[in-house]
Amino acid sequence: MEIYISNAGQSPIYAQITSQIKEKILSGELKTGEALPSIRLLAKELRISVITTKRAYDDLEQEGFIHTMPGKGSFVAPRNPELYREQALKQVEDLLGQAVEAARKGGVSRDEVQEILTLLYEEN
Repeated sequence: MEIYISNAGQSPIYAQITSQIKEKILSGELKTGEALPSIRLLAKELRISVITTKRAYDDLEQEGFIHTMPGKGSFVAPRNPELYREQALKQVEDLLGQAVEAARKGGVSRDEVQEILTLLYEEN
C-alpha cells in the first residue's frame, strides 16, 4: 500500500495517513476484509513513529473504516452505507466551498454558479 507523507503539508502525519487510507477504502482500492499493513511495518516503511501510525489506525477504527483483531491485525471494515454517504457529503461540501470562494473572487453570481452546477449535474 502506497502512502505519501508531506513534511511541508499543513496537516499532521497521522491525518495524512488516515485520509489516504480512507480514500483507498472509499475508492474500492482497499476491499472489505482486506488486511492493512501492521502498525509497525507501516511505521517502518514510512520512517515514522509507531505512535503516529497507531493514532491513524485508531482514528480509522473510531470512524468505522477498519476493525482491529488483537494478534491478527487491522482489516477494512464492511461498508456502512451511511458512513460512505456522510463522507461523500463532506467531500462535496468541501469542494463546493472552494468553488463558492472562487466564484466570489471572480465576481461570478450565485445564479451563475447554480446554473453551472445544474448543467454539470445533468451532464452525467
